Amino acid sequence: MSKILVISASPSPTSRTERLGELVAQQLGRYEWHTEHLKVRTLPAAPLLGAEVAHPAVSAAVEQVAQADGIVLATPTYKASFSGLLKTFLDLLPQFGFSGKAVLPLATGGSTAHVLALDYALRPVAHSLGARHVVQSFFLLDKHLDVSSGTLRILPTSTEGLEDVMEQFRKALLAPS
Repeated sequence: MSKILVISASPSPTSRTERLGELVAQQLGRYEWHTEHLKVRTLPAAPLLGAEVAHPAVSAAVEQVAQADGIVLATPTYKASFSGLLKTFLDLLPQFGFSGKAVLPLATGGSTAHVLALDYALRPVAHSLGARHVVQSFFLLDKHLDVSSGTLRILPTSTEGLEDVMEQFRKALLAPS
Protein backbone atom coordinates (compact mmCIF):
# COMPACT_ATOMS: atom_id res chain seq x y z
CA MET A 1 0.00 0.00 0.00
CA SER A 2 1.41 3.38 -1.01
CA LYS A 3 1.81 6.08 1.59
CA ILE A 4 0.93 9.66 0.77
CA LEU A 5 1.93 12.58 2.94
CA VAL A 6 0.14 15.88 2.54
CA ILE A 7 2.28 18.70 3.92
CA SER A 8 0.39 21.92 4.53
CA ALA A 9 2.32 24.98 5.55
CA SER A 10 0.06 27.82 6.51
CA PRO A 11 0.70 29.49 9.85
CA SER A 12 -3.04 30.05 10.35
CA PRO A 13 -5.22 27.56 12.26
CA THR A 14 -8.22 28.67 10.13
CA SER A 15 -6.33 28.27 6.87
CA ARG A 16 -8.11 27.43 3.64
CA THR A 17 -4.85 25.82 2.52
CA GLU A 18 -4.83 23.46 5.51
CA ARG A 19 -8.45 22.56 4.80
CA LEU A 20 -7.51 21.92 1.18
CA GLY A 21 -4.79 19.56 2.44
CA GLU A 22 -7.37 17.68 4.49
CA LEU A 23 -9.70 17.40 1.50
CA VAL A 24 -6.94 16.15 -0.80
CA ALA A 25 -5.84 13.59 1.82
CA GLN A 26 -9.43 12.33 2.11
CA GLN A 27 -9.89 12.10 -1.65
CA LEU A 28 -6.60 10.29 -2.20
CA GLY A 29 -7.49 7.96 0.67
CA ARG A 30 -10.37 6.66 -1.44
CA TYR A 31 -7.80 4.86 -3.58
CA GLU A 32 -6.86 2.67 -0.62
CA TRP A 33 -3.65 4.57 -0.04
CA HIS A 34 -2.57 5.37 3.45
CA THR A 35 -2.70 9.15 3.73
CA GLU A 36 -1.38 11.40 6.47
CA HIS A 37 -1.55 15.17 6.82
CA LEU A 38 1.44 16.97 8.31
CA LYS A 39 0.51 20.47 9.42
CA VAL A 40 3.86 22.19 9.71
CA ARG A 41 2.39 24.95 11.92
CA THR A 42 1.86 22.34 14.65
CA LEU A 43 5.57 21.57 14.96
CA PRO A 44 7.33 23.31 17.86
CA ALA A 45 8.60 26.66 16.58
CA ALA A 46 11.99 26.85 18.31
CA PRO A 47 13.23 23.42 17.16
CA LEU A 48 11.81 24.00 13.66
CA LEU A 49 13.45 27.41 13.27
CA GLY A 50 16.64 26.17 14.92
CA ALA A 51 16.83 23.22 12.50
CA GLU A 52 16.92 20.81 15.45
CA VAL A 53 16.32 17.66 13.44
CA ALA A 54 16.99 15.56 16.55
CA HIS A 55 13.96 17.06 18.34
CA PRO A 56 11.35 14.27 18.60
CA ALA A 57 8.53 16.13 16.83
CA VAL A 58 10.76 17.43 14.04
CA SER A 59 12.45 14.05 13.66
CA ALA A 60 9.06 12.33 13.41
CA ALA A 61 7.94 14.78 10.70
CA VAL A 62 11.13 14.22 8.70
CA GLU A 63 10.60 10.46 9.05
CA GLN A 64 7.04 10.82 7.71
CA VAL A 65 8.54 12.33 4.56
CA ALA A 66 11.10 9.53 4.30
CA GLN A 67 8.39 6.85 4.56
CA ALA A 68 6.04 8.42 1.98
CA ASP A 69 5.79 7.30 -1.63
CA GLY A 70 4.03 10.50 -2.64
CA ILE A 71 4.10 14.04 -1.31
CA VAL A 72 1.46 16.73 -1.70
CA LEU A 73 2.77 20.21 -0.90
CA ALA A 74 -0.04 22.62 -0.01
CA THR A 75 0.98 26.21 0.59
CA PRO A 76 -0.56 29.63 0.71
CA THR A 77 1.10 32.21 -1.51
CA TYR A 78 2.75 35.16 0.22
CA LYS A 79 4.69 37.90 -1.56
CA ALA A 80 4.68 35.92 -4.84
CA SER A 81 6.23 32.81 -3.27
CA PHE A 82 5.36 29.75 -1.24
CA SER A 83 5.22 30.12 2.53
CA GLY A 84 8.36 30.61 4.58
CA LEU A 85 7.02 27.96 6.94
CA LEU A 86 7.16 25.40 4.12
CA LYS A 87 10.67 26.54 3.12
CA THR A 88 11.83 26.23 6.73
CA PHE A 89 10.56 22.65 6.88
CA LEU A 90 11.91 21.63 3.48
CA ASP A 91 15.33 22.97 4.47
CA LEU A 92 15.42 20.35 7.26
CA LEU A 93 15.15 17.45 4.84
CA PRO A 94 18.19 15.58 3.56
CA GLN A 95 19.56 16.70 0.18
CA PHE A 96 17.57 14.02 -1.66
CA GLY A 97 14.64 13.83 0.75
CA PHE A 98 12.12 13.38 -2.09
CA SER A 99 14.14 10.73 -3.93
CA GLY A 100 11.88 8.22 -5.65
CA LYS A 101 8.74 10.14 -4.73
CA ALA A 102 5.95 11.66 -6.80
CA VAL A 103 5.15 15.23 -5.76
CA LEU A 104 2.02 17.33 -6.28
CA PRO A 105 2.49 21.08 -5.60
CA LEU A 106 -0.68 23.00 -4.69
CA ALA A 107 -1.04 26.65 -3.75
CA THR A 108 -3.78 29.01 -2.72
CA GLY A 109 -3.81 32.75 -3.07
CA GLY A 110 -5.80 35.87 -3.66
CA SER A 111 -4.69 36.65 -7.20
CA THR A 112 -3.70 34.83 -10.35
CA ALA A 113 -0.65 37.11 -10.37
CA HIS A 114 0.93 34.55 -8.03
CA VAL A 115 0.36 31.44 -10.16
CA LEU A 116 3.95 31.29 -11.38
CA ALA A 117 5.22 31.00 -7.80
CA LEU A 118 4.54 27.29 -8.14
CA ASP A 119 6.61 26.79 -11.28
CA TYR A 120 9.40 29.25 -10.53
CA ALA A 121 9.78 28.76 -6.79
CA LEU A 122 8.27 25.52 -5.42
CA ARG A 123 8.76 23.18 -8.37
CA PRO A 124 12.57 23.71 -8.50
CA VAL A 125 12.82 22.99 -4.77
CA ALA A 126 10.91 19.71 -5.21
CA HIS A 127 13.25 18.74 -8.06
CA SER A 128 16.34 19.69 -6.06
CA LEU A 129 15.15 17.35 -3.31
CA GLY A 130 15.32 14.53 -5.86
CA ALA A 131 11.63 13.97 -6.67
CA ARG A 132 11.11 11.17 -9.17
CA HIS A 133 8.22 13.06 -10.76
CA VAL A 134 6.71 16.46 -10.02
CA VAL A 135 3.25 16.53 -11.57
CA GLN A 136 1.58 19.63 -12.92
CA SER A 137 1.04 22.07 -10.08
CA PHE A 138 -2.31 23.70 -9.38
CA PHE A 139 -3.23 27.11 -7.98
CA LEU A 140 -6.59 27.73 -6.32
CA LEU A 141 -7.91 31.23 -5.88
CA ASP A 142 -9.12 32.02 -2.37
CA LYS A 143 -12.46 33.13 -3.81
CA HIS A 144 -12.99 29.58 -5.14
CA LEU A 145 -12.61 28.10 -1.65
CA ASP A 146 -15.80 28.49 0.37
CA VAL A 147 -15.60 27.82 4.10
CA SER A 148 -18.80 29.60 5.12
CA SER A 149 -20.44 26.32 6.20
CA GLY A 150 -17.48 25.40 8.40
CA THR A 151 -16.18 22.84 5.91
CA LEU A 152 -14.27 23.47 2.71
CA ARG A 153 -16.21 23.52 -0.51
CA ILE A 154 -14.34 24.14 -3.75
CA LEU A 155 -16.34 26.06 -6.30
CA PRO A 156 -16.86 24.34 -9.67
CA THR A 157 -14.47 26.79 -11.36
CA SER A 158 -11.53 25.05 -9.67
CA THR A 159 -12.90 21.55 -9.03
CA GLU A 160 -12.13 20.10 -12.46
CA GLY A 161 -8.54 21.38 -12.50
CA LEU A 162 -7.87 19.99 -9.03
CA GLU A 163 -9.32 16.63 -10.01
CA ASP A 164 -7.10 16.58 -13.12
CA VAL A 165 -3.86 17.16 -11.20
CA MET A 166 -4.87 14.63 -8.55
CA GLU A 167 -5.40 12.09 -11.36
CA GLN A 168 -1.93 12.92 -12.73
CA PHE A 169 -0.53 12.41 -9.23
CA ARG A 170 -2.36 9.10 -8.89
CA LYS A 171 -0.88 7.89 -12.19
CA ALA A 172 2.59 9.04 -11.14
CA LEU A 173 2.27 7.03 -7.93
CA LEU A 174 1.34 3.92 -9.92
CA ALA A 175 4.13 4.35 -12.48
CA PRO A 176 7.25 2.27 -11.95
CA SER A 177 10.19 4.10 -10.38
